[in-house]
Amino acid sequence: MSTAEAEVTESQNGLNVGSQQYLTFDLAEEHYGVDILKVQEIKGYTAVTKIPNTPVYVKGVLNLRGTIVPIIDLRLKFNMESTEPTAFTVIVVVNVQERVMGFLVDAVSDVLELASKDIQPPPELGKRADITFVSGIGNTNDRLVTLLDIDRVMAETEVEAIRSGGSEREAKE
Repeated sequence: MSTAEAEVTESQNGLNVGSQQYLTFDLAEEHYGVDILKVQEIKGYTAVTKIPNTPVYVKGVLNLRGTIVPIIDLRLKFNMESTEPTAFTVIVVVNVQERVMGFLVDAVSDVLELASKDIQPPPELGKRADITFVSGIGNTNDRLVTLLDIDRVMAETEVEAIRSGGSEREAKE
């Protein structure tokens, strides 16, 4: 089969060569996306069990079919204003650095397919702005979507602190 034939076959199967799918969600009226292959599931918001001595952005944990999953409030992680959960608030369960975690977001939008040409590298904002977790900026239908590298949203020290049940400060010491 030639390359052109393979591209036609993949296109017919719903896969566009040179494109990637992202689950998009909203936080504080901004649009974000994560690689769909990192998403395990989307769960409606439910109360979580709080764990003492954890960073403020760790809302607590929940039991997901026998797995204890830490829940991270992305608004607080990204230094945004905290809000009360609404009917649209959901937990996006993802695989971060070989660990299952839940990210609390305002609402899930849709699955977006972006061609490579529609993704720009993250902007240079200087040394004071830590945006190492931004993999790119997607442009679709006159809307910009900040694409997150889900493995970099949480620093290794933060993941380790959550894994061990301690605070972020303990992990750095």
